Amino acid sequence: MPLLYLVVIFNIGSLALRFSGKAPLALLAVAPVLIGYAAIRAVHWLPARTARRPVAMQRADLRKLGQRAGISGVAFVAWALSLYPYGDANAAGLIQVVLAITMVSGILGIAHSPPAALRLAAAYTIPASVFFLAIGHPGAIYVAMIQLFGVAMLLWITHGQHRDFVRLELSRQMLARRERQTARLASANHRRATIDHVTGGMNRRAILARLEEELVRDAGPRPWLALVDLDGFKHINDTYGHAAGDHVLRTVGARIGAIAGVIAQGRLGGDEFAILLDSAMTADAASAAGRQIAAAIREPISHNGANLRLCGAIGLHLAGESSVSGCLERADTALYRAKEQGDGALVRFEQGDEALLQHRIAMTRAFNDCTLEDQIKLLYQPMHNCLTGQVLGFEAFARWSPDGHEWQSPGTFMAMAEATGRTGDLTRMVLARALAECRPWETGLDVSINLAPRDMVREGTVDAIMQIVEAAGASPASIILEVTERALQVNPKRAKAQLHALRERGFRIALDDFGAGWSSLNQLRDLPLDLIKLDHTLAAALVSDPGARAVTGMLVALSWQLGIACSIEGVETADQAETARGLGIHLMQGYHFGHPEPAPAAFAAMGRAVA
Repeated sequence: MPLLYLVVIFNIGSLALRFSGKAPLALLAVAPVLIGYAAIRAVHWLPARTARRPVAMQRADLRKLGQRAGISGVAFVAWALSLYPYGDANAAGLIQVVLAITMVSGILGIAHSPPAALRLAAAYTIPASVFFLAIGHPGAIYVAMIQLFGVAMLLWITHGQHRDFVRLELSRQMLARRERQTARLASANHRRATIDHVTGGMNRRAILARLEEELVRDAGPRPWLALVDLDGFKHINDTYGHAAGDHVLRTVGARIGAIAGVIAQGRLGGDEFAILLDSAMTADAASAAGRQIAAAIREPISHNGANLRLCGAIGLHLAGESSVSGCLERADTALYRAKEQGDGALVRFEQGDEALLQHRIAMTRAFNDCTLEDQIKLLYQPMHNCLTGQVLGFEAFARWSPDGHEWQSPGTFMAMAEATGRTGDLTRMVLARALAECRPWETGLDVSINLAPRDMVREGTVDAIMQIVEAAGASPASIILEVTERALQVNPKRAKAQLHALRERGFRIALDDFGAGWSSLNQLRDLPLDLIKLDHTLAAALVSDPGARAVTGMLVALSWQLGIACSIEGVETADQAETARGLGIHLMQGYHFGHPEPAPAAFAAMGRAVA
């Protein structure tokens, strides 16, 4: 547009100079007015000025362009043709050339506004053609025909160019929109891939990627890796709801991030966090930072008027390995020891722990690769009725050996079974072998086996157990399924439903290790229990600790009132057995009555033989 007006200004000035001294001054005085108008419009359409105007104003300018182009075109043509009588043939030819050049320049200049180009063409062509026909110009008809044809072709060409321009611009805009959309999706995907949706901090992928970045650096010290596991989070989640649990996770994440020396932190999943501490820290400084993190977690968290309390066990390790998995294994080993100590303890992975870690890894691999039927044996301990002196049944204890010589108890290999996902296989194998070795349908003795925590939440557990019992020809009533409080805490609702389903099939349910740690008396009322088994720690303290006797007596009385049988484990001396009998316990189990032995020896000890 500015270039178009520059052409108009030059052409007006050329005509004014050519007709200077020939045309009347009044007519020549119109030239400065037209030039001024053209200059104003040229400045108005300068790209820099146009770009600063709002889009709405730009659109308004384009709408007015056709009207202004028509009016200014008619004014210019009228002025130019008014000079025609005052010049000779050469001057008249100049007017025709100027009109033609101005018209062509104008159409090309506003080609991307077809309505304006059409009006401008009409403003030039029609008045000029009528004028030349009216004055009897000898070539007026040919001039008019040439003008009309030329203008038509020019408009057709520019219209096609405009159509292509519009398509190109729409394609560009669509591409730009898609690029913006792609950028938004990429940003959203990056956020989903790296940001934890609960805490707003790093998620597992992001924090492990950050750890890997630190490990692949060519030089410089490595950071400290701390793993934090929240103790008490599940209780908060179950008691106050998931909203409270999410609030706790967000608060803990914020508190961890505020500790000096923390360079990155993120949630690995559930209630476990991974933290990277400054590599410049000494071992003592890293431990001090870990204790600050533990103290920050212990601070009460306010939510809906309640003060939520929990603590966090912390495993600390200096990331010296070349792999993320190696660092996690060592920090997790320290975390496992911290969780055993309880109360938000902090344990640092030391050089001496490496041999234990490698042994645990080797044992876990061996358990994962072994054939359970070949490397598991069962031992049986009698369950004794002190009133009648009879053995009511046997509890099956599994032992696993990686080499056939060293046998490990469930306290050692159950963690491997859970880590390798073989707890279901183990439960089914133990039940099938116990039924085959004890044959309760012939001996009349009960068989008791322990269920793993995952059995309480695994789909199909009830049907799998029932199929094994039916295949063996046993009665569910002769089988006692023992569960621990820990197994019930994994998913209380699911566990309760599983126990009810087992009870409906005829199995008897026992709550094992009752009183060993945190115990909810509501479980005795809410769960379908036939028996509670008091933990061996109570048996060990019965003779010497009045408090233990008081607790035991209270539990026995409560079980009677609820119609639940009560037994005690770990009875090792006659004094313990006599004290338990005095408190009303008749069902006992422990070394005083018999050690766990293979089935033939266990039956022989009670004067029976296995068929």
